[in-house]
Amino acid sequence: MQVLQVQLEVGPDPAEVGRARRWARKRLAGSGIGDDEPLAETLVLLISELVTNAVVHTGCPAVLRMLFAAEGGVRVEVADSSDRPPRPRHAAGEDTNGRGLELVDGLADRWGWQPEGRGKSIWCEVDRTPAVALPGEGVGSPGQVRC
Repeated sequence: MQVLQVQLEVGPDPAEVGRARRWARKRLAGSGIGDDEPLAETLVLLISELVTNAVVHTGCPAVLRMLFAAEGGVRVEVADSSDRPPRPRHAAGEDTNGRGLELVDGLADRWGWQPEGRGKSIWCEVDRTPAVALPGEGVGSPGQVRC
């Protein structure tokens, strides 16, 4: 399995989340994943959530990595220097935060975390597989995200 990895250092400032999204869009386009593909939108949302969690909840710099497998899957990793494990929360109806890891769980095919150096890395993976047509329906576009 051949993999291409790119990475971006992210400062401990919530404004860095927008920069990470713009950077990711360029890297996705460079890998052949069009900006208008559902896969690109899903990956940018996942990146936004993971980078936001890193900079807001740890106050530490982070490193965003995207790994592109030859088979088309994409792995996103966000590493930070905090050794505190991620804590999924369940937001109430009117809460304005606390849904990040729930979104990651719902959108990614797989996700998890692991210790990395003195900190940790939170990762998620999205497979790039065509949608399977149900009887009586057309086939989804290539690159459509399976949720």
